[in-house]
Amino acid sequence: MIPAGLLHRVCLVLSVAWAAVIFYLSSKSTLPVPSLFPMQDKLMHIVAYGVLGFLVSGARCLPSLPASATGFLWKSVLLCGLYGLSDEIHQAFVPGRDADVYDLCADIAGALIGSLIMIRLLRHATRLQTS
Repeated sequence: MIPAGLLHRVCLVLSVAWAAVIFYLSSKSTLPVPSLFPMQDKLMHIVAYGVLGFLVSGARCLPSLPASATGFLWKSVLLCGLYGLSDEIHQAFVPGRDADVYDLCADIAGALIGSLIMIRLLRHATRLQTS
């Protein structure tokens, strides 16, 4: 079993690194991604911010999961949503890109999904440890 303190630090480092990857990709005028289906970009936002929400929730909730993780969940989603907002503002200044409120909605939805998954996994792990 990985110690919770180590897992917390790993999630913290990975969340910062993933945020940097998102920023880097947002700085590009175009991304080399083939268009496969309508609204594909929204799915990409959901996945990218789902990973961020997962990692941020892990960094915030560990080393011990509080009895009520709801506050941690919403604070993690808010933090990711604010990062998504800053990313959309950043994209408004990148040639070939623009700020899109629907992208921000997809970012927040992804952050919520990722955060929920992390908290569910942490609750499950906590139950296994106490059994």
